[in-house]
Amino acid sequence: MKVLIADPISKEGIELLKEIATVEILEDKEKLLEKVEDADAIIVRSATKVTKEVLDRAKKLRVIGRAGVGVDNIDVKEATKRGIVVVNAPDASSITVAELTIGLMLALARNIVKANNSLKARKWEKKKLMGVELRGKTLGIIGLGRIGSQVAKKAKAFEMRVIAYDPFIPEEVARSIGVELKSLEDVLREADFLTLHVPLTEKTRHLIGEREINIMKDGAYLINCARGGVVDEKALYKALKEGKLSGAALDVFEKEPPFESPLLDLENVIVTPHLGASTVEAQRLASLIVCEEVKNVLLGKPAKNVVNMPSIPRDAIERLRDHLELAESLGAFASKLITGDIKEVAVTFCGKLKEEKHANILTNAVLKGLLEPILTEGVNLINAPVIAKNRGISVVEAKREKVEKLESSIALSIKTGKEEITLEGAVVLGEPRIVSIDGYSVDLYPKGNILIVRHEDKPGMIGKIATILGENNINIATMQVGRKEKGKEQLMVLTLDHEVTRDVLEKLKIDGVIDIKALFL
Repeated sequence: MKVLIADPISKEGIELLKEIATVEILEDKEKLLEKVEDADAIIVRSATKVTKEVLDRAKKLRVIGRAGVGVDNIDVKEATKRGIVVVNAPDASSITVAELTIGLMLALARNIVKANNSLKARKWEKKKLMGVELRGKTLGIIGLGRIGSQVAKKAKAFEMRVIAYDPFIPEEVARSIGVELKSLEDVLREADFLTLHVPLTEKTRHLIGEREINIMKDGAYLINCARGGVVDEKALYKALKEGKLSGAALDVFEKEPPFESPLLDLENVIVTPHLGASTVEAQRLASLIVCEEVKNVLLGKPAKNVVNMPSIPRDAIERLRDHLELAESLGAFASKLITGDIKEVAVTFCGKLKEEKHANILTNAVLKGLLEPILTEGVNLINAPVIAKNRGISVVEAKREKVEKLESSIALSIKTGKEEITLEGAVVLGEPRIVSIDGYSVDLYPKGNILIVRHEDKPGMIGKIATILGENNINIATMQVGRKEKGKEQLMVLTLDHEVTRDVLEKLKIDGVIDIKALFL
């Protein structure tokens, strides 16, 4: 067997692979297509792109290893189609990023960077560089996953009060590490230091904008070691420039490298060039983890950090491929609709799926689609049930004999602390379609910009919604309206050619609109 190492990794990892295979280190990136032709495995970091073109040339490839967390540089969908396992190392950088967060917080509190620059400029400015203690201050954490929980533990050692917002973490889990869960607004309002540890999704993009910054304490500090787009940098610049916030420490930016960003010109901003995972220990651990995973796959053993492939027969994967896409789409769609912490997920297999003995993998796909957009940790078809269990989510499977007008379908019910939603989906002409939302019949391809409006059943509602969209240059591609009972509620589902911004969404909340949600999938 041959393993191709396309990006630099630790020697210890390479030695692990040499126990079972010939290891070739790619010296010239231009020879990637040539060298991958006879490789059984390829290991990359972030530099090498494993594209469809690469996979077309890789005739023997069985596994792709990513020595790190993100797999944006790998065409995972194409790899899955070809039966190629993709593995990564999601736990390698948790401690490293948490330590950087604490380091940046200390640097802000004690003016360490300013003091360093001042003294090197031959100045002695003790009074000007007066700092604050962390002890007794309130740390607000947005996102209490792998990294956020490590930050919380370290902050407790500094005798800080720690509060957090994470609608997907049970209260008992937070309490076990000494953290009090609160609403987003309460965390913003009470935090002296605010740190972000969430993935970048449509829900979290500009999660911290002008409105949220205005809620924050005057003189608070913000630290972002998550993703750049989580913070509206224009709003942050304004707040720092005007003194609303005392300072910010940023390891990530909306555009990287951020050479044109005005934030780099502010004295009360500390910046680092995306160093979150850049420690010797984290890189070594990522290499060891991914090499061990690649080794296990090549030996036919189960791997823990599988991004795309479940441990079921390949013929079952082939048979269920379309329904796997449907199940994940249902979960992803539901994640955009729900509010509150998830309590229960019920998946029902209907029609012919009732007889499928490997249908449980579809439940895993639902959980992957549901949890992946809202968690920083890597969620895959293997670990999704474990992640759900660790968050106190009850998962129930059921079967139903008949499906009206369909050969088979998947019904999904999700209960949160605030509501319950139901969806049903089916594969129609090879495509995933949502055929029911909370009992309303629809025919929806769950991709792109979607607007869902629950409104009173009275004249003029449809026209008013359409008019507001038109006035804001948002074109309607399709529209479906349904009701269960005359004179009660109606459900309007629109697919749009353009994004519905927050401002437009507020304009759409007219008299008669009961609930409205704008989604992008």
